[in-house]
Amino acid sequence: MPIIKAAVADTAELTQLVNSAYRGESSKAGWTTESHLLDGQRIDDEMMLAYLQDENAKILKYTNEGGVIIGCVYVEKKGDQLYLGMLTVSPTLQGGGIGRKLIAAAEAEARKQGCNAVTMTVISTRAELIAWYERNGYKATGEVRPFHTEERFGIRRSNDPMEMIVMEKQIS
Repeated sequence: MPIIKAAVADTAELTQLVNSAYRGESSKAGWTTESHLLDGQRIDDEMMLAYLQDENAKILKYTNEGGVIIGCVYVEKKGDQLYLGMLTVSPTLQGGGIGRKLIAAAEAEARKQGCNAVTMTVISTRAELIAWYERNGYKATGEVRPFHTEERFGIRRSNDPMEMIVMEKQIS
């Protein structure tokens, strides 16, 4: 299926997909869950709608044959780089190549927008996720940012230190 830009009409479906993949019981069916680290929702309709209406950002969606959104990725141009975030695949479909297709679409978008790199942040304790991004050409830059939680978007399950590492891939 083609990967296309999501529309405002996709808000609720995207919100449900992202929350199902990152938090709660449904996320445990996949390997990208954050439920062992954070409680609460990952995103709400208000924030998703703001992303969809931001002229500097896009959410690319991947749908199945029936038109159901089963994957998405957020991209935002920041100077000469494209920020990639919220890479999401339905928990029951993870491991089938949809994530790689979404990353390829994000990288194509970076080239289209004249960016020289794609960057992202990943929770530092997510070793399996970091390794997956490394297998897809991303490298840790050495930059570490604080992990900010708001009660609205994730309540930490422990007091263990949590940081975000910056990863990057050069685009030619």
